[in-house]
Amino acid sequence: MKTSEIRQRFLDYFAQRGHTVVPSASLLLNDPNLLFVNAGMVPFKPYFLGQQTSPYSRATSVQKCVRTVDIEEVGKTTRHGSFFQMNGNFSFGDYFKEEAIQFAWELITRPITDGGFGFAESKLWVTVYHDDDEAADIWRNKIGVSAQRIVRRGMADNFWSMGVPGPCGPCSEIYIDRGPEYGPEGGPEIDEDRYLEFWNLVFMQYQRGDGPAKEGYAINGELPAKNIDTGMGLERMSALLQGVDNLYEIDEMVGVITRASELTGKVYGQHSGPSAGQAHPDDVRFRVVADHVRTGLMMIGDGVTPGNEGRGYVLRAILRRAIRAMRLLGYEDLVLPELLPVARDAMSASYPEVTSDFDRICASAYAEEETFRQTLKQGTVIFDTAVTQLRGAGATVLSGEQAFALHDTYGFPIDLTLEMAAEQQLSVDEDGFRRLMEQQRTRAKTDATGRKAGHGDTSQYREVLDEHGPTRWLAYEALETDSAVLAVFAGDVDATSPHQSQAPAKAGDIVTVVLNRTPFYAESGGQDSDAGILAGPGVRAEVLDVQRPIKGLIAHQVRILEGELGVGEQVHAAVDANWRIGARQAHSGTHVMHAALREILGPTALQAGSYNRPGYLRLDFAWRCALSPTNRFDVEQAANIAIRRDLAVDVHYMTLAEAKAIGALALFGETYDETVRVVEIGGEWSRELCGGTHVAHAAQIGVVSLTSESSVGAGLRRVEAVTGIEAFQYLARERDLVSQLAEQLRAPREELPDRVSALLAKLKSVERESARLRERVLAAQAADHAAAAADIAGVAYVGITAPADMAAADLRGFARQIVTRIDVRRPVVVAVLTAASDTAPLSLVVHTNEAARSRGYSASQLVKQALAGRGGGNDEVAQGGGADPAMRKTVLTAVYDEIASASSARNAAS
Repeated sequence: MKTSEIRQRFLDYFAQRGHTVVPSASLLLNDPNLLFVNAGMVPFKPYFLGQQTSPYSRATSVQKCVRTVDIEEVGKTTRHGSFFQMNGNFSFGDYFKEEAIQFAWELITRPITDGGFGFAESKLWVTVYHDDDEAADIWRNKIGVSAQRIVRRGMADNFWSMGVPGPCGPCSEIYIDRGPEYGPEGGPEIDEDRYLEFWNLVFMQYQRGDGPAKEGYAINGELPAKNIDTGMGLERMSALLQGVDNLYEIDEMVGVITRASELTGKVYGQHSGPSAGQAHPDDVRFRVVADHVRTGLMMIGDGVTPGNEGRGYVLRAILRRAIRAMRLLGYEDLVLPELLPVARDAMSASYPEVTSDFDRICASAYAEEETFRQTLKQGTVIFDTAVTQLRGAGATVLSGEQAFALHDTYGFPIDLTLEMAAEQQLSVDEDGFRRLMEQQRTRAKTDATGRKAGHGDTSQYREVLDEHGPTRWLAYEALETDSAVLAVFAGDVDATSPHQSQAPAKAGDIVTVVLNRTPFYAESGGQDSDAGILAGPGVRAEVLDVQRPIKGLIAHQVRILEGELGVGEQVHAAVDANWRIGARQAHSGTHVMHAALREILGPTALQAGSYNRPGYLRLDFAWRCALSPTNRFDVEQAANIAIRRDLAVDVHYMTLAEAKAIGALALFGETYDETVRVVEIGGEWSRELCGGTHVAHAAQIGVVSLTSESSVGAGLRRVEAVTGIEAFQYLARERDLVSQLAEQLRAPREELPDRVSALLAKLKSVERESARLRERVLAAQAADHAAAAADIAGVAYVGITAPADMAAADLRGFARQIVTRIDVRRPVVVAVLTAASDTAPLSLVVHTNEAARSRGYSASQLVKQALAGRGGGNDEVAQGGGADPAMRKTVLTAVYDEIASASSARNAAS
């Protein structure tokens, strides 16, 4: 019976008995005490607590749940899953113990042909709270369960509460005996693997008081209305009805295990027994993969995205554990593109939204895997180096500093470091790690406070503002104006401690000038500052930068081209008109591009930052994967259609509240005054809070040409584009490039993609043939070296320097080829050293066969002996490097001598 059928059968049974079928709530139910819904009753808590009146007296549901407190047990037991589904039936002041017990018993023992689950009564056991005589009597005298199969247990096992003052009550659990192959007999108290609990009936009849979460708290009387809350684990029921050993092998998960087995080449279940204690480590990893891939699918489906805090951190840890488990199984290619679709197909019968939303789900998951692959690549090397150093020093504890470096520099979650350390029989100084993390948080807070306060000395700018008042800013209304120089500061506008210059600035000097009025746009909102000229009698200065060092004051960084400039001078301030045209085109183009992205990708593609200067724009937006060629084309086309339509560009001033009310978009993290400026392009098509300069109509942008799209961080993408005349110039260069390629390849333009593809295919074919020839040459060389093996007291030893063109990464394969060409009955040790090089450090690989290892020869020990402790690996194959190139002459001899010494010792002992 498929899991989806079990699910529906449960709901139908209770619906036929007057229960309202309530759809599963989201995993992200708004509960301040929970990251995720972790029990079937959570959506009904307000009714049980009396905070709200239930709209129904009876209800039934199959609730999605995530529980990660025991994530380390996933795969090791038959019953722990991080994502699970809880079948439940609930009564709010309606029926109580007798009806709840009768409903459960009828459903599980009724024949499958009559809509039940068909369990044999003789295999069922029940537990009750130790003094719940009422429940025990119902089971014994109303249901007919033998007294030997009714077990009384204490508060820790059979009394339920939320862990805080509120409703509570005894519970009764139903178990099934799976048989002697799963453990010893004797009932649930003896073995909960053989006797598997699958349904818990909670009888809410008391009010609990303060005290420990599990047991020992006060009971403050009975509730005015008695309630029922039951939970049947859907996965456990599926495992029982499908005849499999554990929940990881049910139809909703086994497909992932099957595909993972195909990818890794390892057979699941080959070395494990039916009980949890008989699980082979590889099978535990397969189960972790199946569980975590499904959990990741469901979490992302409900809106969680990978991150470093809260729910996002949990999701990130789960996905990364799945990926790493596959690596431990020997599979190092991309995991989630292979397995996530399998989980989707398995879950879609019950949750069709995982199919309809799969593009979004997979985009988030695949982006996280790419991020983690980079993390692993860098961090694992550091971790392995640290382990080697620890072992060399005889230590067993990875320091807090090393764990912190893995976290801070390489993004390794501490739980991954703990897990990897445990696999190496090492521990981690967690207290030291936590202490460093707290220090980092303290520094971050201090830094943030400093940034907010501003460490730069702006007192002299403040004196100018106090004396002369704010700069009259005319950037929206004029390109030129006559101005007076109020102050001249030495150096650039970003100087930490600006000071006013007493002497006039001379030709060649770069100074910062404050004017009483200015038409220059000061850099803000992602728009670069204007360029232009300050000119007066006998003086001419080029404007390089324009900033607002303090609110109300505009400062211009200028280079004196000729003459002298001092305080009191009268100048004509003129913005470069072409510069401003390009700037307006780029800034309006940024708004158009943002609107086009949201039109094509959806409203979640929100701007997260931008920069524009004349003819160029860059826009960062929230998105988890690269845009497809179709996406890029559609976005670019949507932008240019808006430009061709010549949409009106309108500017409005209003309160911030009014702007939000009409849906104006604000950049996250920006602060705004109470009165804000709203720029609209085509009305509501593009409506944003913005202080930049813009074109009057969209057609004035000219054209927008998308030049690149890339990642700038987890969940962030960046598009770059050119506008106006720069866009035409870009397209002209592209046209010329295509013309040159067409001429060189002597092909029409429309045939260029096929022609280039054919050339690349031919090149790959040549490369493959070259690789095959190289393999043949190496095979012949391996055979020659094998034939020339030296004999050291019965051990075949080959110690050679690799061919000059062999990379260090290929040494292991070459050593293995030599080993396999010598009689397997002879002990074989092969040592291969990289070719001599003046720059590259040497690298040594040692490979042994089984016969050599049976005599006590360890590749790892031989490498460490030859390289003075450097290197790592196992008894079969090990590699070390980085030693002084001057040791090259002694390394192979050292291996030889170590074998000879060990052989002599062996012979002496015998």
